[in-house]
Amino acid sequence: MRTVKKINLKPSHELKNKLLSWAQQFEEVVWLDSNSGANQKNLNYTSFDCILAVDALTSIKTDFHEAFDKLEEYHKHAADWVFGYLTYDLKNAVTDLSSNNVDGSKFPELYFFQPKKIILLKGQTLELHYLHFVADEIEDDLNSIFKNKTPKQTKEIPKPVIEARTSKKAYIDKVKEMQHHIQQGDIYEANFCMEFFAEQATIEPLHTFLKLNSISEAPFACFLKLESNYLLSASPERYLKKEGNKIISQPIKGTAPRSQNQELDTQLAATLKSDEKERSENIMITDLVRNDLSRTAKRGSVYVEELCGLYTFKQVHQLISTIISEVETETTITDVLKTTFPMGSMTGAPKESALKIIEKLEDNKRGLYSGSVGYISPQGDADFNVVIRSILFNETLKYLSFSVGSAITFKSDPEKEYEECILKSKAMRQVLES
Repeated sequence: MRTVKKINLKPSHELKNKLLSWAQQFEEVVWLDSNSGANQKNLNYTSFDCILAVDALTSIKTDFHEAFDKLEEYHKHAADWVFGYLTYDLKNAVTDLSSNNVDGSKFPELYFFQPKKIILLKGQTLELHYLHFVADEIEDDLNSIFKNKTPKQTKEIPKPVIEARTSKKAYIDKVKEMQHHIQQGDIYEANFCMEFFAEQATIEPLHTFLKLNSISEAPFACFLKLESNYLLSASPERYLKKEGNKIISQPIKGTAPRSQNQELDTQLAATLKSDEKERSENIMITDLVRNDLSRTAKRGSVYVEELCGLYTFKQVHQLISTIISEVETETTITDVLKTTFPMGSMTGAPKESALKIIEKLEDNKRGLYSGSVGYISPQGDADFNVVIRSILFNETLKYLSFSVGSAITFKSDPEKEYEECILKSKAMRQVLES
């Protein structure tokens, strides 16, 4: 079904930038970049250094109604690679919930496409996987890619005027209300998020993504362009990966700032690693993920490979756990998605109660934020990130948005949780306001 051409070359940032620049001519673009694993040796389940998919032959766009079944049928019919996203609001497909909050970005709730052209970078090998009927374009495309120049901002663009959807006072009041639910025994923990947005905004999406990626170098970075909708993501978090019968999930819970002072930075990391509250948050979500994975796993196959592992990124230190399960051969990735979505790190425990409280307290629909971007291979393998540390941009509506959140427990200090959110917004603000 696809013609494959392999080229040996030396990978570089320049080559990645050339590929991204070349891709901008297409209406549909998904770029997934591990940033060489972001130098995180234990995030070792990466199949490619980066992968680019462009130019839809077929696609599916739908709302939450039977969304996972429709995706299953679409992938089965395509019998090929498909790339796309799941918004957080697909929660309404797996729970008895509806959403009436503000939705400024207005992305379709699920969007996948079958690309005509796929380019993978693995070590020193560039692989081009083209559908047969466009295979005669490989040489011309390679010439065009290598002639491309690193994209630069072409004109002066006014800085967006960024507003907070939720004020600091309102945020703190809502956290206290969430803690009241915890005290009442409704939940143990919940992820509470708030949106920053700009209307009548203009940005150059590719230039903005390159700046965001350069200051973050996250292992699950993503540039997505589907018609006039863009996602610019510096995500450090994997949601789900399927390798044959093996399922891998790597939730993040626990965050600390970096310092330019090496001694202080080391101390901040050590404090996070031993922090009782941060570890308890991570352990609760690890248990939730274990429970979710057990719904499709072979009996006794779910285990924690790493608990509260300390990982250091350019902007922050994080605690990451790795949970593994094994599924039967007939179990598909959409079966696993349906029984684990939305991911535990962005919801809370118990999940359904947390989802209801989140829906009541948050001021906006999350949309693609805390959803997922990824791919499903022809063999049914897959890899999906968690959409955090990300900028959403609807070019038609000129609406720009980024959201941040933190895990709320009974021991949470609302003021400190607000400060954590501001820390997590740093990279997006820096890119948009510089």
